[in-house]
Amino acid sequence: MGKLRHDSKLIRKAWICFLMATFVSALAVAADEPRNSQPQQPDPAVEANDRQAVLLDVQGPIGPATAEFVTGSLEKAAALGAELVIVRMDTPGGLDASTRDIVKAILNSPVPVATFVNPGGARAASAGTYILYASHIAAMSPATHVGAATPVAIIGGQPSGEQEEPAEGEDDSAAPASPADAMSRKAVNDSVAYIRGLADRYGRNAEWAELAVREAASITAEKALEIGVIDLIANDVGDLLEQVNGRTVKVKGRDLVLQTGSLLVEELEPDWKSELLAVITSPTIAYLLLLIGIYGLIFEGYNPGAVLPGVIGAICLLLALYAFQMLPVNYAGFALLILGIILMIGEAVAPSFGALGIGGVISVVIGSIILIDTDVPGFVVSRPLIGALALVSSLGLMAIIGVAMKARQRPMVAGREELIGAMGTALTDFERQGNVFVHSERWNAISTSPLQAGQEIVVTGIDGLTLQVRPAGR
Repeated sequence: MGKLRHDSKLIRKAWICFLMATFVSALAVAADEPRNSQPQQPDPAVEANDRQAVLLDVQGPIGPATAEFVTGSLEKAAALGAELVIVRMDTPGGLDASTRDIVKAILNSPVPVATFVNPGGARAASAGTYILYASHIAAMSPATHVGAATPVAIIGGQPSGEQEEPAEGEDDSAAPASPADAMSRKAVNDSVAYIRGLADRYGRNAEWAELAVREAASITAEKALEIGVIDLIANDVGDLLEQVNGRTVKVKGRDLVLQTGSLLVEELEPDWKSELLAVITSPTIAYLLLLIGIYGLIFEGYNPGAVLPGVIGAICLLLALYAFQMLPVNYAGFALLILGIILMIGEAVAPSFGALGIGGVISVVIGSIILIDTDVPGFVVSRPLIGALALVSSLGLMAIIGVAMKARQRPMVAGREELIGAMGTALTDFERQGNVFVHSERWNAISTSPLQAGQEIVVTGIDGLTLQVRPAGR
């Protein structure tokens, strides 16, 4: 007993030391990180050959991970004293909240930002158009395009904010706009005001920017340069640096002359936090984490002490909830998904011959489809995954229903009902009431016919603790 106490004290001391070391390490790391509100100023003693530009690669849909990467990299560039940040971009669009975070970071960056749509064949569609307009330098490569900046409709109605043409002879002012049309127009008008403000800030073409939002207009790099949407066309990063050398840009209200002739280009890679965020904020991954988390906790509940399913389930569930709070989640879809899982579990626990299970599968499928409240490319739950889940769940329910049907057809093997039809023998002679021996037990019995000791009987009913019997063979 004393040894156990000694061991427990050692374990507690070890835990305390571990926690103290972790806390001190965290404080040291936090002290080494640059503060967001006060980025370090460039060191005037930096030699000329150490002057550098920072290159960021933004590929694919714009989401929380991209916003985290870009905003963090802009802060790091300011701390390093970089003279230019180049955002090399190829995107089909992205989430509104993440796009606005990136735009705000660019507008408030002390380091000028050049957004470069590159390589050939790349695009700055939807969210990319806003980021391009927000940048101090807007550049594109040949064979690239920009535009289609109409906000994706979240509810029904005309997705581009356009009104349906009234029928011939119909007064278009007589019919009131539906709430869906009103919300669509509201979103479009908000986006128009937003992008026009960005265009006016740097003297770019605001009229075409409005067309890109209202009519989803898209143009090539050559046309964009011709009408004043971008500042230049460059073949690569080196060509870009040569062309912007000596240009004057306005950075946080002051004019800055770019000296990019001899800059070293350093490419920043996403850190582990951005990489993790990119994985878990994928709607399909977040969806899988949610399912694994729920089923892990359920398995732990059915098998207390298994530990591992509960630990994995809790971690996955928390990661999924963290991811979903950063994604445009439809809470009705989330509720349908949870309800469907509960109904399927109910079918397994208390078989209803398909009523609960089928309803659960339908609820899960509908909830999964409408779970993510946007049609932005790259931010929808994989339809094949939903189909596979529905198929596996249906097969599992069919197996459960089959087992329940077979169990229902089996004869009783225990309980009062099992005595009906059981064979036994009379212990004494009696005409109406006496004693019988059934299943190795002595029972009071009532018979419809006289019985003799040792005669075989069949149980026909039961009333409390008294059996109703008849002679066997009749």
